[in-house]
Amino acid sequence: MKAKLLAAVTMLAVAGCASQPADYATTLSAKDPKWRSADCTKARVEAANYAAQEKETLSVSAGLLLGPYGLGIAMAGKEHRAKMRKQFARNMHLKCSSKPLPASLASSADTAKR
Repeated sequence: MKAKLLAAVTMLAVAGCASQPADYATTLSAKDPKWRSADCTKARVEAANYAAQEKETLSVSAGLLLGPYGLGIAMAGKEHRAKMRKQFARNMHLKCSSKPLPASLASSADTAKR
């Protein structure tokens, strides 16, 4: 039982690692030539609307009401959302910045090439 609880807490900690795309968009330089591109403008608009779309999924508290399997489903959903936020931020960086990808946004395929 303790192992399952520890695994659930660990998944929660990992799932919270990816920042919101709108927050990441504010860290990019507006002086970059790619910043004014149509692709970047579209990505920034999508980033601003991203949080509203994400709130429509099952929360951990709702998962607790569904029992032990519901908690697992909610945790898997939380981990999936974190992966999607990371992928969204990665794509936005590629569209809006000329700088190389930060290590936090590099995928496993990118690190395997090095």
